[in-house]
Amino acid sequence: MKDLSFRRHRRLRQSASVRSMVRETHLHKEDFIYPIFVTEGANEKNEVPSMPGVYQWSLDLVDTEVNEVVELGIPAIIVFGVPNSKDDVGSSAFHDQGIVQKAIRQIKENHPDLTVIADTCLCQFTDHGHCGVIEEGKVLNDRTLDLLAKTAVSQAEAGADIIAPSNMMDGFVAAIRHGLDSAGYTDIPIMSYAVKYSSAFYGPFRDAAHSSPKFGDRKTYQMDPANRLEAIREAESDMEEGADFLIVKPALSYLDVIREVKDFSGYPVVAYNVSGEYSMVKAASQNGWINEKEIVLEKLTSMKRAGADLILTYHAKDAVRWLQINKKGEK
Repeated sequence: MKDLSFRRHRRLRQSASVRSMVRETHLHKEDFIYPIFVTEGANEKNEVPSMPGVYQWSLDLVDTEVNEVVELGIPAIIVFGVPNSKDDVGSSAFHDQGIVQKAIRQIKENHPDLTVIADTCLCQFTDHGHCGVIEEGKVLNDRTLDLLAKTAVSQAEAGADIIAPSNMMDGFVAAIRHGLDSAGYTDIPIMSYAVKYSSAFYGPFRDAAHSSPKFGDRKTYQMDPANRLEAIREAESDMEEGADFLIVKPALSYLDVIREVKDFSGYPVVAYNVSGEYSMVKAASQNGWINEKEIVLEKLTSMKRAGADLILTYHAKDAVRWLQINKKGEK
C-alpha cells in the first residue's frame, strides 16, 4: 500500500464545514416561486385531497397564505384560478372580474413588492377542460390565440408582474407578446411554459384546479415524454417570439432537458416541480417511508444543479423553513 498513488477525494468530506466550503450548488429562498389556488365564494379554505398542505383559497382568506409567503421571503407567487362558471371558450379567463384578475388586484394592493405571476390558460375556465377552442372534437390553434392574448392583457391590466402562458398552442408567445405590446404593456415579461410534456404527473393539479379534460387528452398540444430534441425546437420558437423566461415542466423526470435548454438558450430557466412529484413525496412521508426534508431538499438541489435558475414548487414554504434551520445549524 505504501507505493500506491491515488487521489483522496474524501479529504474534502471530512467535516460539515469543509463540505460546505466546497459545495457547488446552493438553494436560496429567492430561487422559489410558490403556486396559489384562488376560488370563488367566501370563507373557503379547501385542502386538495391529493395534495396534502395545498389549499384552494377564497379571496377573503387568501391574504393569510400570501402573508406567510412574504414573511418567509419567497419573492414570487403564481396564481391559478378556480372559477364558478365555465363555458365553451373560457370567457371568465379574460373577464375583468374573473377570479384571477380579482386575486391579482387584491394581492398587489396588499403586497406591492411581491412578484405576482399569472398563469395564462383556458383549461380551468372551459366547460370541456381543454386549453383552447373546440370544433368537432379538435382544439383549434389559431382561434385560441386571440383568447389567450385577451387573457394575458386582462391579467396585466389587473396588475400581474409576469404573464406565464401554459397552453402550448403554436405561436402562443408571439400572440401574447403582440397583445401585450399593443395594449401598452411592453415591459411585462413572458414566462413561457416553453417545454411542457404530456405527463402523468399532473393528476393532483387537475384535482386542485378542476381542469381535467372532459374528453380525450392533451397529447396533440403537449409534448411526448420520449422527445428531447423537440424541447429545443419548442424553446427556440418561444425565444424568437419574445419569451423572457423558459419553463420546463415537469422537472424531476426531465433534468436532462433542463440542462439542455439552459445550455442552448442562456435564458432564465424555470423548473416546474409539479403536483405529482409533490404528492408522491407527501404520501411516502406520511407513511414514514422517507425523510421528507432530506428528500425535498435533495430533489430541489438536483433541479438547480441541472441548470434551473428558478423552481416553481409546492414545497417552497417548507423548503425555506428547512433551509433556515440548516443555516442556523451551521453557525
